[in-house]
Amino acid sequence: MDKKTSEVLQGTLDLMILKTLHALGPLHGFGIARRIEQVSRDVLRLNEGTVYTSLLRLQQQGWIAAAWGTSENNRKAKFYSITKRGQKQLEVETENWERISGVIRRVLRLEAERSS
Repeated sequence: MDKKTSEVLQGTLDLMILKTLHALGPLHGFGIARRIEQVSRDVLRLNEGTVYTSLLRLQQQGWIAAAWGTSENNRKAKFYSITKRGQKQLEVETENWERISGVIRRVLRLEAERSS
């Protein structure tokens, strides 16, 4: 793996998929993966198998729904959209992420204070 790319932190892919679908509307799995990579400025490289595993998990939770449609390449593809339950979960996950990232940020500042 390139030093400039990173793996997705465990538990964050579901959040990113929910947010992508919330922001952009229905998308197929490949489109979701490419959009997340694009927004990350290619820091994240998503394995399609991982993305589809997450999509299946989110669908089983009732947080996203899937319907067949036609892609921009005129191919049959499954398009995913966020459900109302998914929107509520997105709020919960966003709040959790902000709380945890705030804790990590505070801890890192402590280390920076000690070393300066």
